[in-house]
Amino acid sequence: MPHPLSRRELLGLMAAAVPATMGARVVSAQQPSTAIGPLPSSVLPAGVRSRFVDNVNGLRMHVLEAGYETPGRPALLLVHGYPELAFSWRKVMVPLATAGYHVVAPDVRGYGRTTPAPVSYDADLRPFGTLNRIKDMLALVSALGYRSVAAVIGHDQGSPLAGWCACARPDVFKAVAMMSAPWGGTPSLPFNTADSPRPAAAAPDTIYDDLARLTPPRKHYQRYYQTREANENMWHAKQGLHDFLRAYYHVKSADWKENRPAPLSARTAAEWAKLPRYYVMDLDLGMAEQVAPDMPTPAQIAANRWLPDPELRVYTEEYGRTGFQGGLNGYRGSPSDVDLQVFAGRTIDVPATFMGGRSDWGVHQNPGALERLEKTLTTNYRGTHLVDGAGHWVQQEQPEALSRSLLDFLRTL
Repeated sequence: MPHPLSRRELLGLMAAAVPATMGARVVSAQQPSTAIGPLPSSVLPAGVRSRFVDNVNGLRMHVLEAGYETPGRPALLLVHGYPELAFSWRKVMVPLATAGYHVVAPDVRGYGRTTPAPVSYDADLRPFGTLNRIKDMLALVSALGYRSVAAVIGHDQGSPLAGWCACARPDVFKAVAMMSAPWGGTPSLPFNTADSPRPAAAAPDTIYDDLARLTPPRKHYQRYYQTREANENMWHAKQGLHDFLRAYYHVKSADWKENRPAPLSARTAAEWAKLPRYYVMDLDLGMAEQVAPDMPTPAQIAANRWLPDPELRVYTEEYGRTGFQGGLNGYRGSPSDVDLQVFAGRTIDVPATFMGGRSDWGVHQNPGALERLEKTLTTNYRGTHLVDGAGHWVQQEQPEALSRSLLDFLRTL
């Protein structure tokens, strides 16, 4: 007759019978507490440190900090774009800290050491929605022990996020500086329709079809970034990841002399066709192939002072580990973004400014966007500043000039 199992033995057998996949799911849902460490100090300027902040809206968030040694300083939050990292702010952090600020730059959700493993194209997009990313920034500020920050400063994809932070929580984000990509404002709600006939359906947006009918056929880069193929094309580029990033950073900088931006008159295929190929691409090319012909020469690379190869290797190593999908998911929208209508009609009412490189097409790619930001989407606008000698990567290409402009803005607060 078999010996009866004790309760402890029975529980042990039950636990052993749980499939390994169950354990794998639990592990994958946890934050990688020891999977990766901080950035080595050897790649950072003196006075900037790398560390992690736990329990930030479910993230173990990697941040760079300057001015952290002195308690009680007002804080500045710096939000990077694509394909960037907290590391992209390294050259302006110490000047801002020297002026008396605690400067914090996170790897935002989906990027770098905050999201150190590759993200799937099929991942839930809701965490990458605007509302949840605002919550990420709020949670980081709170975790650092601040009720508010003196300003939130965003570049590229981080610029509209900074605008949204200032719009949604002006009590926390007391001022905002946006760079390279103007904030587009809040979505609208149907107005004065209770006693009106049903409005006509909006005309379909045909601009992407119109681009495809151009000679040669073209496509918009943001539509490309929404495709399943984009991540693989760039992550495992035929020329190698390092050379892809070198060409991509070069072609969007002031070093590429073809960058001579000017305002566009309308959102039409004919006007968008004036944009460089890294914005309105050839229909049959991925971004890796698109920028390859503009790879700088060895002499140009050796002469580069704003992104020498050792600094570019930081990006290569980070994106080599993670791929690009975490950042690309920010271009794909989220089912939760419809809830942004709760802010319909709101403007940015805290002090606001816009900055960019004078050679940056990103300032002009959406016709009228900068003018709307200046005149209708903000109520306390403090001016537009375009930096000479800079393209899209303004905080890396001309950090001294940008730091001066930021400090001039902060002195007006």
